[in-house]
Amino acid sequence: MDYTGLLHQLIDGMRRPEPEQGGRYLIRFSKPQQYEACLLEMSRMRNEYTDLGAVRSSRLARSIIASVQCPEDLYRYGDEITIEADVPISLHATSLHSKPSNAQGIPWGVKQIRAPKVWSVSTGHRIKIGVIDTGADYHHPDLRYSLARGINLLNRSLLPHDDNGHGTHIAGTIAAANSTAGMIGVAPRSLIYPVKAFDHNGSAYVSDIVLGIDWCVRNKVDIINMSFGMKTRSKALLDVVNRAYHAGIVIVASSGNDGKRRSIDYPARYPQTISVGATDKNRRIASFSNRGAYVDVYAPGDKIVSSWVQGKHHEMSGTSMATSHVSGAIALLLAKHPGLSPGEIKTLVKRATIPLRARKTTTAKSKVRGGEIDALRLIQEGGE
Repeated sequence: MDYTGLLHQLIDGMRRPEPEQGGRYLIRFSKPQQYEACLLEMSRMRNEYTDLGAVRSSRLARSIIASVQCPEDLYRYGDEITIEADVPISLHATSLHSKPSNAQGIPWGVKQIRAPKVWSVSTGHRIKIGVIDTGADYHHPDLRYSLARGINLLNRSLLPHDDNGHGTHIAGTIAAANSTAGMIGVAPRSLIYPVKAFDHNGSAYVSDIVLGIDWCVRNKVDIINMSFGMKTRSKALLDVVNRAYHAGIVIVASSGNDGKRRSIDYPARYPQTISVGATDKNRRIASFSNRGAYVDVYAPGDKIVSSWVQGKHHEMSGTSMATSHVSGAIALLLAKHPGLSPGEIKTLVKRATIPLRARKTTTAKSKVRGGEIDALRLIQEGGE
């Protein structure tokens, strides 16, 4: 394979003004040795062509990520490579204009899934959770003992500081540990590894998620929380999710906020993930939540108060918020019963639930399917 020619094409693409739609692609090699050979050639050429510094790579996905001016020119490589357009992916919070709140003690969602009843036997101690999101507020009193270094994929020389709020909110629900003046999350002694893939606007691309999962696998996290999604399927994303799953990592993903009955977003729709829908205080499916056969479990996601940037607290709604409750509950399970596989955990999560209440408008025929996660049942089931 002509790696030099391929890289010259990429250099040419990067030197021209990028089209408004963005011409970035994931270029995946069919064989590991081809990917390695291309990386070798790239490092050899880097001294001469500094533009190659902008090409990113994922060993897990056997991919390089770069701007391509004429993707059809790459078809001459046939089956040796596959190319996929790098498309946007969105956070699953219903509103970024969230409501400032005061938080003290244990939020209603943490109580509703009965996490406090588990704390005498498990607090999630030392369970590593990769939160692929907007980063986290490292100065927040609630998260002082809950955050590891993580990675900033947008600027690798910086810590993954949160300049949006969404990632800090997710981290708080999972692992906040400020019993005196702030709030307590589901698994207060678990450790969050913030993976900043989303910018201050909450924008990211599939390539950012691929690189985030790659980092989580290399750093041996136990759980990956993915509170985001998109409507279209991506082979590169499926491939990397599958590899993380086979590496023994539990992947928890939000189903989406479109109120759909027969469809959920990707990557939650992939069978290797645990897909999460949102409930309200009455254990009814939240009106915005996707639902139906593709949703594995539900959790509190309506009007959730959690940590926010600048040491504050905010109320937010979305399947994003529900997902963080499930990640926390799984951390409690894994700290008590280490060694469970992602497949075993998914089975336990689906089994250890509390029935949902039907909305008044629901007819007897359309019975509510699925249940809300219950941390106490989950621990008990895990010990059987």
